[in-house]
Amino acid sequence: MVDDKRIPVQVVYAKPEEQWLHDLEVPADATVEDVIRESGVLQHFPEIDLGRNKVGVFGKLTTLNARLNPGDRVEIYRPLIADPKEARKKRAAEGKVMRKGARAQNAGG
Repeated sequence: MVDDKRIPVQVVYAKPEEQWLHDLEVPADATVEDVIRESGVLQHFPEIDLGRNKVGVFGKLTTLNARLNPGDRVEIYRPLIADPKEARKKRAAEGKVMRKGARAQNAGG
């Protein structure tokens, strides 16, 4: 049974080659930043910069000073490598070229 003054939470961070998950109990009034600092993730992954990395709870962006509920999963997100809109445009353009080339091969064969 959970003590009324402490709540269970989880902190997660993932890189392509490594995933980190830590369960802990924190004071009921702990903030997202408090939980991240207490979890030890910043020592394990020194590249995390709370001034730059976005954070969320269960996939929804939040702020470092947000309060948590029992069972919340705090997520630390890595910066995007490419702009999603530009990446979609590039994939769409590559797809058009591939489809045109495929049609030409099929028509000639």
